[in-house]
Amino acid sequence: MEKKTINMVSQATSVKGQGVGSAYMEQVKLVKEGLSDKFEIYENAHMAADITHYHTFNPSYFLLKPWRCRKGTSVCYVHTLPETMEKSIKLPKLAKKIFYAYIIKFYKIMEHLVVVNPYFIDALENYGVKRERVTYIPNFVSTEQFHPLNAEEKEKARERFGILKDKFVVLCAGQLQVRKGAFDFLKCAELMPDVQFVWAGGFSFGHISDGYNELKKVTEAPPHNVKFLGIVEREDMNAVYNAADVMFLPSYDELFPMTVLEAMCVNMPVVLRELPIYENILFDFYQAEKDVDGFVKLLSGLKSDKAFYEKCSADSKKGNEFYKKEHILQMWDDFYCSVLKNK
Repeated sequence: MEKKTINMVSQATSVKGQGVGSAYMEQVKLVKEGLSDKFEIYENAHMAADITHYHTFNPSYFLLKPWRCRKGTSVCYVHTLPETMEKSIKLPKLAKKIFYAYIIKFYKIMEHLVVVNPYFIDALENYGVKRERVTYIPNFVSTEQFHPLNAEEKEKARERFGILKDKFVVLCAGQLQVRKGAFDFLKCAELMPDVQFVWAGGFSFGHISDGYNELKKVTEAPPHNVKFLGIVEREDMNAVYNAADVMFLPSYDELFPMTVLEAMCVNMPVVLRELPIYENILFDFYQAEKDVDGFVKLLSGLKSDKAFYEKCSADSKKGNEFYKKEHILQMWDDFYCSVLKNK
């Protein structure tokens, strides 16, 4: 039987250091390797495929959608909504209003939507998208790329990034934004002078990144125990995680952070802000607190209590095992087959 075609359409990797690009690369790699017996999978091809799978909402995709989908159906990965964009970039009011309306319009012209967090099904319904058009499939990270290193390799990783080998290291990985909790991260560093704090990530959206001016000043003259690595190439991030002791993401707003999945692959404790959006995707695989005082208490416990640290590492490892490659691949297989069946 002739294979059906899937065209992955995306510009997610054009902006470095954002989770959407990582999610795109992981998803495409997963289905290319796991579903090649059923589907011919293309990337950004000028063709009308059986399934055109949009990973970003570029205006040219909107205009070309009738041509690309003339013989097939459309799927769009939902990585953001206006309320999450609100806390990421600064735009003039009129431009913001037009941009947000465009995002929702793009989603509404798609036959099928995939969300990385079930929380977004209700949110999309509030924008007028019918629930039956939305499917939940979580993000995925390959353990081939992200995995624990041995003691010698970890020491070399610290040397590579200029991190002292005898320090307890707290890492945040993600775009440098107010939304990511950057100022709480810095406050924790101020209250824990004997701990090394490292931030891997930068201003992916340049001057329109929320909090750019204030955070730029800090990166140019950081506190003595804070190190900003800037945007790190994805192939180097496994070494970054392994150079740290704890993954700390004090973000105020997330969907399904790729950085959390990557940290879980390394089996390191994960500390997050208490957010309802995590409850149905991360279960008891992470540790959480509400504010700076709670974060400091939790991080101090991880530093001083070996048994507690090992328990939290085991929780992280459970999270990695929960989101196994085979399970996520089966979800994509079932989804693509149902989309074609109901076309």
